[in-house]
Amino acid sequence: MASKSLLRAENLVKHFKAQKSAIQSLSGVPDKFVKATDDVSIDIRKGEILSIVGETGSGKTTLGRLLMRLLEPTSGKVYFEDNDVTTLKSSELRQFRKNMHIVFQDPFASLNPRITIGDSVKLPLVAHDIGDSDDERQDMVLNMLEKVGLSPASQFVEKYPHEFSGGQRQRIGVARALIANPKFIVADEPVSSLDVSIRAQILNLLVDLKAEFDLTYLIISHDLNMVRYMSDRIAVMYLGKIVEIGDSETIFNSPRHPYTRSLLSSIPVPDPDVKFEPMRLSGEMPSPIDPPSGCRFHTRCPFAVESCYTDEPSLSKVNKEHFSACPVDPLAKKTK
Repeated sequence: MASKSLLRAENLVKHFKAQKSAIQSLSGVPDKFVKATDDVSIDIRKGEILSIVGETGSGKTTLGRLLMRLLEPTSGKVYFEDNDVTTLKSSELRQFRKNMHIVFQDPFASLNPRITIGDSVKLPLVAHDIGDSDDERQDMVLNMLEKVGLSPASQFVEKYPHEFSGGQRQRIGVARALIANPKFIVADEPVSSLDVSIRAQILNLLVDLKAEFDLTYLIISHDLNMVRYMSDRIAVMYLGKIVEIGDSETIFNSPRHPYTRSLLSSIPVPDPDVKFEPMRLSGEMPSPIDPPSGCRFHTRCPFAVESCYTDEPSLSKVNKEHFSACPVDPLAKKTK
């Protein structure tokens, strides 16, 4: 795996205005903002698979869409091959988007039910003016459908999304993502809506296509077993911030942050002789509208000390490839 950065984010912030009721608006209640991502910096290396994990509401999907500039950041910068993406104008952004694509969680909702899957897969070619003729584009579509396992493609290309299974629709989504020959793919929960029996097929397809097309992946998921199988590195998010990042084996075998430990402890062990004892957290994730002071995890952390309530920790190096935003030894005696 190459170490050169393909994409990096610096101090990304995205705040969404919280919805107010009519009464609140008329009463002059001040606007509040959902802090979806808050000062996130991350580096994605060319040729790697980086996965982002965390609970629902941790900011994973928002971060993925910010990196693709499908959302405009409140502040911060995104660089793709050292080019500042956040300053691109409309025409430049259109050309830039040829370099990256997204595989959505719900393959049915992401496909237009009124057009054939052949036309759906062809859309990126038309949008980026790829191919000298419609016949050439049609050949490219057929070839890509074959590569994602829809063979013979000629029997599928004129059908509509409702005529396919969930796994087949996700293959179509992968074909559409790759047809313009991008360098970077965001896979947002790519198998969570699929039957267990076909998840492995889609994951193996993504791995095979990564090697064939020299791709870089950002995978957003809550499926920790899948993430371990797929990832070179893993970033853990909590309440809009990255709290730990490292290579896959280090995160699974030597997690430093208590939140990471709690996520990993929730994975059942397929051995009846092993006692399953998840690390239980108190309470629910706080509101991203009003996150806690200090460490955002301290309200649920069984290892919190006095400084956790007031001092917001930053990511610090544990070793060469491992960073954690927890200064407390996770094995320390419970003090809270």
